[in-house]
Amino acid sequence: MGIDALDPETVTSLVEDAVTAPSMHNAQPWRFAHRPGTDTIRLHGDPARAMPRGDPRHRALHLGCGAALFGLRVAAAWRGWDTTTRLLPDPADPWHFADVRVHRGSDPLLDRDRELATLQPILRRRHTSRFPYGDEPVPAPVLGALRAAALMEGCRLVVPGPWHTDAVLTLVQDSALFEAADSTVRREIAAWTRTGAPGEAGDGIPAYAFGPRQFGVSAPVRDFDAPRRLADRGTAVFEKHPQILLLGTEEDRPADWLRAGQAMHRVLLQATLDGLATSPISQPLEWAELRRVARDPVAVTGSVQMILRIGYGPPGPATPRRPVSDVLDLG
Repeated sequence: MGIDALDPETVTSLVEDAVTAPSMHNAQPWRFAHRPGTDTIRLHGDPARAMPRGDPRHRALHLGCGAALFGLRVAAAWRGWDTTTRLLPDPADPWHFADVRVHRGSDPLLDRDRELATLQPILRRRHTSRFPYGDEPVPAPVLGALRAAALMEGCRLVVPGPWHTDAVLTLVQDSALFEAADSTVRREIAAWTRTGAPGEAGDGIPAYAFGPRQFGVSAPVRDFDAPRRLADRGTAVFEKHPQILLLGTEEDRPADWLRAGQAMHRVLLQATLDGLATSPISQPLEWAELRRVARDPVAVTGSVQMILRIGYGPPGPATPRRPVSDVLDLG
């Protein structure tokens, strides 16, 4: 049974939850639109927030928007509604990523999205943590729940074995060398880092979220401060044996990227619910020659869409979000 229409206050509230999603360099590359008198919210990518050097195919931009799409679904479920999503509904407009129709389910016990409601309180607790984690292994049942979360969104989550983990961590180190040698990439990253006072900007990575400098290079944590060397950052020893997960899809098209973004957010929220600290790791995936070799050659996953660092450690700080009025068109 459909909802006759969504009022502006409800749409605003749904989008407030959606924009808590993670995105590359916290660029928040999404736009939402709602036409009065309808039950559908449209999601668009924002090309003005693209990263031509680090994300030339807009793959990461799609992932971020997919994550926001999942947050919108969670917000609707928490209010007792289901959603029906159409990805890429307009072939003539590749930036029109999704239409989300909000409706009431016919049987609350069978509604497929009802369990998403449990994740709504976690939306504002999930933050990227660039701090040291412990070396305590994540238990198998917790890993199983994370795998199941990815499968529910049509993706696969791989727990790499020791040799594959070492190979991926080597790719992270290689990507740091590539980045250091490319001034265009460094300028693009610098454009999305904020070293001023808290609250001065509604996007990007603020200095308080950089985390400490690593003593040694054991964990795959990007140092957003590398070219500046802020004087008040401390140094810490990170975990000796990082635990990583690989999120992948069989194909590698825009629709797959949007599905992967939804799966990524679902996995991150489930991990937060299970008491884990998390950090998406995209560095090797930003270089085509490194991304090709990130996957396990014997795994069924065709393309790695995101690397996730997980473990038991301090939660990351909340990073700024743009006002909903900047990303929502109610006209």
